Amino acid sequence: MVIHRKHIYPEKDLALPRTLHDDRHRLEQVEVPVVTVSASFRQDIAKNLHEHTRKKGEIVFSRAHYSMAVAILDEARRQNLSAWLVDPINFLSADQWQRLVRIELIGQLTARIPILKKIKDIFDTFIRKQVPLKGAIDKPLEYVTTRVEKPIVSVHYESGNFLARHGKKVLQIVTDPHVRPHYLFEAGRPNISFAVFDEATRKSFFAKAAGQNLELAPDKVVVTGPPVDPRIIETRKGKKADSYKKRGLRLVVTTSGLGTNYKEIEELLTGLLPAVKERKIELLLYASTHRDFRKMYLDKAAENGLSAGDENAKTQVRVIWDESIVTANQKLIEHAFGWADGFITKPSGDMAYDASAAGCFLLTLSPWGEWEENIFDIFTRLGIAKAADINNFVEQLDSLEKENWFSRAINNALNIDDIFLNGAKNIVDLQQNWKP
Repeated sequence: MVIHRKHIYPEKDLALPRTLHDDRHRLEQVEVPVVTVSASFRQDIAKNLHEHTRKKGEIVFSRAHYSMAVAILDEARRQNLSAWLVDPINFLSADQWQRLVRIELIGQLTARIPILKKIKDIFDTFIRKQVPLKGAIDKPLEYVTTRVEKPIVSVHYESGNFLARHGKKVLQIVTDPHVRPHYLFEAGRPNISFAVFDEATRKSFFAKAAGQNLELAPDKVVVTGPPVDPRIIETRKGKKADSYKKRGLRLVVTTSGLGTNYKEIEELLTGLLPAVKERKIELLLYASTHRDFRKMYLDKAAENGLSAGDENAKTQVRVIWDESIVTANQKLIEHAFGWADGFITKPSGDMAYDASAAGCFLLTLSPWGEWEENIFDIFTRLGIAKAADINNFVEQLDSLEKENWFSRAINNALNIDDIFLNGAKNIVDLQQNWKP
């Protein structure tokens, strides 16, 4: 039954008021409302919904928090449940937009300048408390969720904490095998529960809660596994562990939402590109939304006399890039996971989960933080990941091929435990059976 209520329009300083108003009604009515804090997709709103803003460009903080939210959305719809996804970053006022543009720039610089990264590592929790993300999203998030009565799946702790404080039923996704202090800020409230990566993360959650004198019911924190897009999981079908031996390796090199590992990737390509012709290696280079990565990829290919094109090109080197995180992610799903044998990526909570679920091995770049060190440890123990030797990468590839490691790692990925494949399904099931 659809409940007809008086229309209450958003405050005039918020962007895209028509879309925000429509999203409010959609979230109110669907069975699986999903909220994340990851990136804007204003260009997609303009293209598809014909509503525009004066502020141009996009803000992108994270592919992970976007792609995981989309995974849950897609899984819900596959279960014939109505679902909708909102990211309040799209609706920021002009002033708040400019504030987050500056924060995004700082994040991008930190991702590219080692000394800034070291400072960030030392003061990570303090910095996250000071970043004005929480204050920026409050107004649009409150407006868009005011009438939602169903449990809301939150894919970022900032949205989950805000919604819990405002009395909403919240299923908070703990996106990594790592419990940040932020997840505990509102954990004592009866209206929030948590979906976690594995049993070790669950135990860590309760241990950290006890350290803050929080007594939590055993069913408040549930192991679901990581949410991977069902479309990615489908790409594992028909894969064989030794296919690369007949045609040469297919490798995907990826950066992140903020553009991490620039120097590492540049050095890796400097060593790898001269060898791709002889070894029949095919490369797909993911630049996300970053123009500097796209330019670097194309320049490096040209320096080595290699033709390079977009994701549809019939060239040995291809590049995925788009201004929109929505389109960039879609291209990655369509062209990378089913095609690839392995991913060269930092051990992040999106790429590691997605690549292994697709039946690919991982050669990992430097982790961004403790949570990614945990991810690396887990997938190393599973026999799917190894650290990339940036300065001797071609030699490492030759050595791993002699050891038959690629076939063994792909086989391990193809036989990975179901908990790594069913996370999105388990989360939707948990949301549908949510108990206070």
